[in-house]
Amino acid sequence: MAEGALELADRLWRGEASVTEHHPVSGHLGLEEVAPGTAFVASFGNISAFATDGRLVLVDTGTHVLAATNHADIRRWTDLPLEAVVYTHGHIDHVMGIGPFEQEAADAGRSRPRVVAHELVPARFDRYELTAGYNGVINARQFGMPGFRWPVDYRYPDETYRERLDLEVGGERFELHHGKGETDDHTWVWVPGRRTLCSGDLFIWATPNCGNPQKVQRYPREWAAALREMAALEPEVLLPGHGWPIVGADRVRQALTDTADLLDHLVTETLALMNEGARLDEIVHTVRAPAHLLDRPYLRPVYDEPEFVVRTVWRLYGGWYDGNPAHLKPAPDAALARELAALAGGARALAERAEALAAEGDLRLAGHLAELAAQAAPDDPGVHRVRAEVFGRRAAEELSTMARGVFSWAAEESRARLAELEG
Repeated sequence: MAEGALELADRLWRGEASVTEHHPVSGHLGLEEVAPGTAFVASFGNISAFATDGRLVLVDTGTHVLAATNHADIRRWTDLPLEAVVYTHGHIDHVMGIGPFEQEAADAGRSRPRVVAHELVPARFDRYELTAGYNGVINARQFGMPGFRWPVDYRYPDETYRERLDLEVGGERFELHHGKGETDDHTWVWVPGRRTLCSGDLFIWATPNCGNPQKVQRYPREWAAALREMAALEPEVLLPGHGWPIVGADRVRQALTDTADLLDHLVTETLALMNEGARLDEIVHTVRAPAHLLDRPYLRPVYDEPEFVVRTVWRLYGGWYDGNPAHLKPAPDAALARELAALAGGARALAERAEALAAEGDLRLAGHLAELAAQAAPDDPGVHRVRAEVFGRRAAEELSTMARGVFSWAAEESRARLAELEG
């Protein structure tokens, strides 16, 4: 029998399994009833389902890719008509799975489900339409999906709220709370009658996705505050936006407060150096997350990582200027690369030094020189061979999805260019 989400969560908590083997932002384990009338669909974007008196409530609907699969999983569990859907936020892995339920309602002659979300979700959908091409590019790079097309057909909410909203469905109360974190439109849901918390992406069994280098602003300080507000309710069941359920009041409290402590530490340390006038470069290479927190099975940096969260804090409070005056109005990258290549004795010299540094294990510096060489000599096969090797090695040694995605994409760029040049 396949391992369920509850069993896997327990093994991860006990250290008998690792999130490096079971990534929280991937896979589909299907539906599992975690308490009477409460089901959890562990998928790329999780779904929480609540059977009330004659009605069904969903928190999130998952991705469009798994919409039919998730619908079938839920319908094997219950045939209750879907009354309401709560979006925890507007990311497409959480809001694109309602179609089969709406078709089902239409076929049965019922009203379509009511969708409720924070008031900023519609603006997010509008922005996604405006930047569909860009979002396609960055997500293709992040997840290694060449040719990925960003969807533009969204199910907008029927009802929105600003700070707090209570829903009553089938005699059950669902409390919706706004809490900025990964997004500005985030909702966490408290079901007091079941002592159950739906955190959305405010908890994902990994270092919080608070520094994603290719996405818009995140809010670490407010995120930590929301986590502490959740913990104060003393939930007994935590159903996250990614990853697996956590059952037991002590475990839930620890998971939420540890995550808040991690974020608060990064914010405090970064702001302290900013207030002393430090440059971003110094801060990035100084601030570190507490090792004991990163060792937690639910805070490993397998998706995002603390170094990127530091950059988010800088961007939020300090703007885009990093303190280096040469970066305020810089020369084009390629012009700088050509000048440095000329000083070094040619782009091949930069590439050879990059190769040597990589062999010594200094992949950060090797990456700089390999990229400069490629910018200086974009048609040199030898340069691209080195660039592909250096960034391939960088990808192989990284833990986070974010870093692996960017470095793998760079390596593949050079492999493709090398094939063209030698073709």
